[in-house]
Amino acid sequence: MKIITICGSLKFKNEMLKVARKLTIAGYLVITPIFPIDDNDKITEEEKNIFDSAHKEKIKLSDAIFVVNVNGYIGESTKNEINYAKSLNKEILYLE
Repeated sequence: MKIITICGSLKFKNEMLKVARKLTIAGYLVITPIFPIDDNDKITEEEKNIFDSAHKEKIKLSDAIFVVNVNGYIGESTKNEINYAKSLNKEILYLE
């Protein structure tokens, strides 16, 4: 079973969850980012670093990443994740 990590801006949480559902139904093992609990969920800089490090480990475990780039948007963090995945020779898939 192919393992795919979802990457993208957290503002596209709903789209990421839809992609994760579709990929799971298609037979993939899907790893998602940690999503904010609600709009008031404030993340400290230390927590952000922990989440970023954990996400890189998820990418390392994966066969591929799936970039949820709604309207072509790719932010700095996602660009870094793409470059990290490329450095590990991971397959890169895009929503758009």
